[in-house]
Amino acid sequence: MKKRILFLPLLFLLNCSEVDYSAKKNISDSNKPPAPILESDVFNLNLVSSVTLEFSVAEWNKLLQNYDLNPKNEKKVISNFTYSIPGKTINLDSIGVKLRGNTSRRRPEGDSGELHNALNPNWHHCHFALDFSKFRNAQRFKGLNKINLKWFKDDPTYAREIYSYDLFQRFGCWTAPRASYCKVTIKVSGDGAPAYYGVYVLLESVDENFIVKRADQWGSSIGFLWKNYNLGSAKADFVSTNSMGVEDVNINPTLSQYYAYDLKTRQTELAGAQAELTQFITDLNTKTGIAFQTWIAAKMDVSLFLKTYATSVVLGMWDDYWVNANNFYFYFGANGKAYFIPYDYDNTLGTSSLIGNSGTQNPLIWGNMTERPLVTKILAIPEYQTLYKAYIKQLTYFANDYFAVGKSIPRIQSWQAKIAGFIPNDTGEDMVISDQPAYWGNQPNYRLLSGNSQGGINGLGNYFRTRTSSVPW
Repeated sequence: MKKRILFLPLLFLLNCSEVDYSAKKNISDSNKPPAPILESDVFNLNLVSSVTLEFSVAEWNKLLQNYDLNPKNEKKVISNFTYSIPGKTINLDSIGVKLRGNTSRRRPEGDSGELHNALNPNWHHCHFALDFSKFRNAQRFKGLNKINLKWFKDDPTYAREIYSYDLFQRFGCWTAPRASYCKVTIKVSGDGAPAYYGVYVLLESVDENFIVKRADQWGSSIGFLWKNYNLGSAKADFVSTNSMGVEDVNINPTLSQYYAYDLKTRQTELAGAQAELTQFITDLNTKTGIAFQTWIAAKMDVSLFLKTYATSVVLGMWDDYWVNANNFYFYFGANGKAYFIPYDYDNTLGTSSLIGNSGTQNPLIWGNMTERPLVTKILAIPEYQTLYKAYIKQLTYFANDYFAVGKSIPRIQSWQAKIAGFIPNDTGEDMVISDQPAYWGNQPNYRLLSGNSQGGINGLGNYFRTRTSSVPW
C-alpha cells in the first residue's frame, strides 16, 4: 500500500506535460488557488496574450539554414514555449516550430547564408507553426496539438483576419478555425535581450485535434481531411482529379512533391482517400436534376455550406474555392457527410485581386461560373439559392450584430485600442495601425473605419457600407 501511495503522485508528475504556473502562486486569503487558463481564454478577443518562443542558438540557426536550403521546408526545430495572460502563465518545453506560409513565407532573421547575429540581429516578421507533441508525445497546450502564429502581412488595420474568423463564429459557421490576438517574443539563448516581434494572430490549426474537438458534429472517428491549393498546373476545382496525394517537402526542393489535393489525415490510407474524393468529384460533376439534389443533400450539410460561403463572399474572400480554387480544407466526416472548412482570410474586407471590385460584385456571380461545380451546381437549385440569398441578407441587415457598419466599426476600434500599445516591435516592420488595404490590392480606396458607400469609385469607399448597399435583393 505504501508503494502505491508514493508511486501515483510520481506517475502523475511524469505525465503532466503542461505546467501552469498560475497554480504555483500563494493561495489567497479565501484559500482558493487562481483559476487555471482555459481553452476559451486562448481564443478570447477580450484578451491579448503573450507567447514567447525560446531557442538554443543551434536550433535557431537550424531554422535559418533549413530555410536557405528550401524556403518551403517542413522540418521542425526545438523550442520552449511560454504562454501568458494577466496573472497566469503556462510553460511547455521541447515543442516543434517551423516556418509557414505559401507566398508569405520569410526568413525570420538576416539574409540568406547568415547565421544568428547576437550583437546586431536583423529580425523579420514571419509566420510560425507550433507543434506541441512533435518532440514530446501527447503533449498538449490547453487541449490543442498545434497552433499557428500569423503576422499581419499587408494588413495595416491589424484586423482583417481576426474580424473574418470572429464573424464565422458569431454567424454559426462552426467549421471555421478560432483566432485571437497575441504578442510574440523570440528569445535566442545567450542574447542580451529577447526580440519582440509584435502583435500576431494566434490561429487554431486544422488537424486531427481540430476534428476531434468537433466530433459531436461530424462523428468521433477521424475521416479524410484534404488541404486544397491552386498550383497553377493543377487546381482544387472539384473538376480535375489528377493531383491527389500526400505532400512531401524535401529539404532539397527539386525532390519535393506538391498536390492540389493534399491529404492531411490517415496518410497511410492514401488509396482509400483518393477513391472517396474521386467518387465525390465524379458524382458532383455527372449527377443532374433531382438525382443531384438528392445526392448533395445526403453528402453535405448544404445549409451550413451556404451559410459559410455567404459569410466568405460578404467578407470579400477571393482567394478560396469559388474564384481561385485555392486555400480551403475539405473533410469527409464519419457521419458520411463532407464539410467545407474556410481558411486564410487575411486578404479580405477590400484587399482584393482577381475580382474587379469585391465590395460591389454580385454575390451570385462571385467567381468562376463554369469550373466551380461545388458552388454553382448547388446555387442552381432554386431553394438553395433562396437560402444563400437569405444568409447574405441576414449578414448585411443593418440591425443585426454581424456585418453592418454600425456594428463592425466599433468592434474593430475596440480591438485596435487593445493592441495599439503593442504594435512597435523589434523587426521595425508594420509599426503603425493604418486604415488601408494591402498596397498591391486592386481597390486602394477601400477603408474600414471611414468612407462612403460607393465602392471606392468616387473617393474613399467604406467596405462595410459598400458591401451592404450593393446586395441586389
